Amino acid sequence: MVPNPLRWTTRDLGAMPDDGGWKRYEIIDGELLVTRAPHIRHQAAAGKLHVRLETWSEVTGLGSAFQAPGVIFSPTDAVIPDVVWIGRERLADGIDGAGHLTVAPELMVEILSPGELNEQRDKEVKLKLYSLHGVQEYWIVNWQLKTLEIYRRTDAQLQLAATLLRSDTLTSPLLPGFSTSIAQLFL
Repeated sequence: MVPNPLRWTTRDLGAMPDDGGWKRYEIIDGELLVTRAPHIRHQAAAGKLHVRLETWSEVTGLGSAFQAPGVIFSPTDAVIPDVVWIGRERLADGIDGAGHLTVAPELMVEILSPGELNEQRDKEVKLKLYSLHGVQEYWIVNWQLKTLEIYRRTDAQLQLAATLLRSDTLTSPLLPGFSTSIAQLFL
């Protein structure tokens, strides 16, 4: 197998055509990943989680939640997670002129899209990327199974801490006082 000498960068993303939001362009380790607009149930789970995180953030004043922000870790690692939560201090100095985050948010959330490659990307590739760049928690939401996996930083890497089912309640030591029912995240 011949390695691909072409490494995509964030500069290359600026030259991508504007298709009206039907595609997401991400780069991980210089590899371009293109995904379609997600299923409406995927979007619903992301939206519900974003609203709950942002409502909690407004009450506590500890940070902010964002839906589908651009996060640039390096010139060859730029992603668009479904939801993030970032503390006030990191947010204050972590935005570039184009409005992208240039620091790792404390919390990254991906909603699984159907398909083996999508699952591999979120459960393996992005898990490693987020772990490498210092993300404190990573939640993987499966809208089809109605579950949420929590990965927490332990021994300098993200490790599976819990798998929550529809009947469980989501809490986090990262977000004091935050609580939501898993069942309420799904249509």
